[in-house]
Amino acid sequence: MSDYQSYFLMKPEEAADYVQAKLNFFPEGHRLSGKEIGDGNINYVFRVVDEDTGKSVIVKQAGLKTRIEPDLGVSTDRGRIEAKILKIENSYAPGLVPEIYLYDGVMCAMIMEDMIGHTMMRTGLLNHETYPLFADQITTFLANCLIRTSDLVMDHKEKKRLVGEFINPDLCGITEDLVYMEPYTDCFRRNHVFLPNAEFIQKELYEDEALRLEAAKLKFEFMNHAQALIHGDLHTGSIFINQEHTYVFDPEFAFYGPMGYDIGNLIANLLFAWCNGDATIEDPAEKEDFCTWCVDTIADVVDLFVQKYDAVYDEYVTELMAKTPGFKAWYLSGILADTAGAAGTECIRRIDGMANVKDITSIEDEEKRARAERIVVTFAKDCIMNRTDFICGADYVAALERAVSRQDS
Repeated sequence: MSDYQSYFLMKPEEAADYVQAKLNFFPEGHRLSGKEIGDGNINYVFRVVDEDTGKSVIVKQAGLKTRIEPDLGVSTDRGRIEAKILKIENSYAPGLVPEIYLYDGVMCAMIMEDMIGHTMMRTGLLNHETYPLFADQITTFLANCLIRTSDLVMDHKEKKRLVGEFINPDLCGITEDLVYMEPYTDCFRRNHVFLPNAEFIQKELYEDEALRLEAAKLKFEFMNHAQALIHGDLHTGSIFINQEHTYVFDPEFAFYGPMGYDIGNLIANLLFAWCNGDATIEDPAEKEDFCTWCVDTIADVVDLFVQKYDAVYDEYVTELMAKTPGFKAWYLSGILADTAGAAGTECIRRIDGMANVKDITSIEDEEKRARAERIVVTFAKDCIMNRTDFICGADYVAALERAVSRQDS
């Protein structure tokens, strides 16, 4: 058995030994088994189970390279960032993130609560399940974790210290390239474009100079607006859920950035779920139920966030100048514009970028997939080009209706 004094990439059986050596969680002598359960691009995730009691924990270890692009090396310091972020988020939104039991800087691994009884949200949505409490719970998480880590609430010196602590250049660099540059330029020739839409992508994305200009503005907003401690990769693969409860996890891309980035990413991924349901559900009543839930949830995420922004702002804001009449509304308008911009960039990068999304790629009918992609891109461009007009949930619903109408006319 290793003494874990130097880094190595664990195998499932080694993860079980690691937990027994590092954590007093399972009784001595119990039979432990390990299984890799992760499907991400840059980490290795193991479930370690006590075969005698059924208790379990999760081990997440940062790899030295990405699986999607082996030459794309990334710092293992992201594991430290993730573990600390989850602890901070748990202090602002208790119960909505998993508990961290241990972080090991040598092995670049954390041991955390197993979110047993929950399903990865993307998997559930691909099975066309709906979650009635999700919008309320995720907006509680967003409003508290974003606003309360900003200059609105925090001591300015402490906030600046955290900005330095959570500088995350490797992971931010991935976002800057994969989200804000490559989908508009294919500059590294590694974009994945669905062949039936190749001409559409060429015209609507690569040749649209006005869109590229707005994407450039959003890229520099992302790089330079250290507004709040954001999750940085908040999609339905970063959420575990059931009918009663939501967990947010996997914040390894976290850093101090624009609040709207998290909210917009979530909106985009709910749209992908709508596209999948619209394209693949055959029963009309089932399709109506699922797709209506997706649209309503997009609207609710925006509107409930606005409501909770008001409440959290009024309760927690300490900055004297931020209490000036009119400032609260002005500040919110910036968040909402950033939200629409981020929804658009996330939509586009998942259609023609390097990391496509299963909600779309699993649509087997080529015509239906091509239509879904065109709806997403049309919706995305609306969000980006007109982002200051997106101020409530109904604006996103209207944008989706316009995108569908354009494709079906």
